[in-house]
Amino acid sequence: MDALDLARWQFGVTTVYHFLFVPLTIGLGIFVAGLQTAWHRTGKEHYLRLTKFFGKLFLINFAMGVVTGIVQEFQFGMNWSEYSTFVGDAFGAPLAMEALLAFFMESTFLGLWIFGWERLPKKVHLACIWAAAIGSNLSAYFILAANAWMKHPVGYEVVDGRARMTDLWAVLTNPTAIAQVPHVIAAAFIVAGAFVLAVSGYWLLKTRAPMWRGAARAALVMTALAGAVVAGTGDTSARLLYEQQPMKLASAEGLEHDTAGAPFSIAPGVEIPNLLSLLATHDLTATVQGTEDLQAKFEREFGPGDYRPNQTIVFWSFRVMIVFGLTTVALSVLGLWLTRRRRDLPDWLARTMVLALPLPFLAMIAGWLLSEIGRQPWTVAGELLTAASVSPGVSLAEVATSLTIFTLLYGGLAVAEAVLLTRHVRKGPEQTEPVPATERLQPSLMY
Repeated sequence: MDALDLARWQFGVTTVYHFLFVPLTIGLGIFVAGLQTAWHRTGKEHYLRLTKFFGKLFLINFAMGVVTGIVQEFQFGMNWSEYSTFVGDAFGAPLAMEALLAFFMESTFLGLWIFGWERLPKKVHLACIWAAAIGSNLSAYFILAANAWMKHPVGYEVVDGRARMTDLWAVLTNPTAIAQVPHVIAAAFIVAGAFVLAVSGYWLLKTRAPMWRGAARAALVMTALAGAVVAGTGDTSARLLYEQQPMKLASAEGLEHDTAGAPFSIAPGVEIPNLLSLLATHDLTATVQGTEDLQAKFEREFGPGDYRPNQTIVFWSFRVMIVFGLTTVALSVLGLWLTRRRRDLPDWLARTMVLALPLPFLAMIAGWLLSEIGRQPWTVAGELLTAASVSPGVSLAEVATSLTIFTLLYGGLAVAEAVLLTRHVRKGPEQTEPVPATERLQPSLMY
C-alpha cells in the first residue's frame, strides 16, 4: 500500500462521514420550513412545537455537517495538489459559488432564524428559514455540478497542462449535473423523511399524541414523492451512463462483453433478460458495452493501464442502493395506505420505521461509492488519472498519520452527533404558550 491508496482511503472515509449529515440537512431544512409555514397559516400550537423540536435536530446536524465538510477543502491541497493544479480554474468556479453564495446565504439566514424568535416579525422570521433551506439546496447544486464535471467535463480547454473553464453556463448545465442534482436531492428528502418517521414512530409508541400522527403523515408523503423523483431521475442517469460512462454501467452489472439485449443482474447468476438494454436505452435489443471490450478500447485510446474500477464494490453498492432505497420508499407508501382516512399508524409499522432508519443512509452512501469508485481510475474522466492526481511531496507516513487522526476525530464527532440527537429526541418538544386568537389575526404584533 502506497501514499495514493491511503490518500484515497482518507478522502473516502472523511466524505462518508460528511455524507451522513448532508442529506439530512438538505431534506430536514425544507421540512422544518414547511412546519413553520403551517404554524404561520393556522396558528396551531402543535405546529410551533414541532417546528422548534425538529429545528433543533436540524441545527445539530447542520453544525456537524459544517465541521466535517471543512476538511474536504483542505484535502485538495494536502493530498491532491496535482489534481487541484489541473482542475482549479474549472472545478474551482462552482465551489467558489457554493461558498460565497449558497453557504453564506444558508448560514446568514439560519443565524437570523435562530436568534430571531420573538425579535423578527413573523413573516420575516418565516422567510429566514425558507432562505436557509433554499441555500442548502443551492449549495448541493453547485457541489454536484462540480462533481458532474469530473465525470463528464464540459466547457473547458486544456492550456499548459491545466483545465481552464471557457463556459461557466456549460459547467452549471452539464447534462450529468441536470440528472444528478434532482436524483441526489430527492434521495436526501427520503433520508430526511425516514428520520422524521423514525422520530415520530418513537413518540407514537410512547404517547399516541395526534401531532405525531400529523408529522408522520407529512413525512410519509415527502418520502413517497421523493421516491418517485428518484426513480424517474435514475432512469435518466442510466441512459447518461450508457452514453458518457459505459465502464461504470458495465461494472455495475458485471457485464464483461458487448451484449445485444443485455440482461439485468439481480445477483450473480440471477438475470432478467433484456432489462439492462431497456433501462439504458429504452430499446430491448440495444447493445451494451462490456468491461473487457471497453478495457481493450481504452488501452488503444489512452495507452496501457487498467481502466476498470473495483468490480465487486461497484456491483454490490448498486444493489445496496436500490434495495435499501426501495425498501424505505415502499414502507412510506405502505404507511400512506394504512393511515388513509385519518387512521393511526399501526404499532408494528411505527417500530419498523424506527428500525429502518439506517436504510436510507446506507443507500445514500452506497450510491456515493457507486458514483465515485465507478469513475476510477480517473479523477477527471478522460483527462486526469487518479494516480497522477496525488501530491508528490506527501509521504506514506504523513498520509497514514492524518488518516488515523481524521478517522478517530470523525468517529468521535459521529458519536457526539448520535448522542445529541438521541438526547433531544427523548426529551421531546418543549411546551409553548398558546397564541391568543386576537394576535393570530395580527401576525405583525406577535413580536
